[in-house]
Amino acid sequence: MARSAMINARTERELKTEVEEIFKTLGLSTTEAINLFFRQVKLRRGLPFSVEIPNEATLKEFKDSEESKGLVECEDADDMFRKLGI
Repeated sequence: MARSAMINARTERELKTEVEEIFKTLGLSTTEAINLFFRQVKLRRGLPFSVEIPNEATLKEFKDSEESKGLVECEDADDMFRKLGI
């Protein structure tokens, strides 16, 4: 299929640089990643990921974790599962 449509978009320079490094690690160019995203939107007839506004409880957890409040430290996966009671 011939590529004849152009997309012009602005984003933050640092975000673009970081994302392009991730694409590079995945073996994708920015163009390929955008086309992949577009194909997924077409296939799913919507965004290929959930987009939600977090509720108050979730926002509180985000804030607490950013401030390192209420975190449980684990030595390894086994310790984590013990503390979770699994």
